[in-house]
Amino acid sequence: MDWLEQELKNTLARQDPPPDFARRVIGAVGRRPPSPVWRHSRWLAAAAAVVIITGGAAAYREHQGLVAKEQVMLAFRIAAVKVNHIQVHIQEAAR
Repeated sequence: MDWLEQELKNTLARQDPPPDFARRVIGAVGRRPPSPVWRHSRWLAAAAAVVIITGGAAAYREHQGLVAKEQVMLAFRIAAVKVNHIQVHIQEAAR
């Protein structure tokens, strides 16, 4: 085992906590107020859900608009072909 492995082994070796460790932890937990972020986590989650749903709805509406635009453009192309076909028949009949 080289010196680095030995250092790691010594550093990471199990050590017993000091005798008053549990008392200090319990005392620190009782004194510390809850974090404001955790207090409002439900509201933050709800706000995030609203933002995501609103964004998704807006994207879907945009998609619907693009599909409708494509359908209208296709209808215009079909109508233009039909009008051109009718114009050709009228011009042939006029000769």
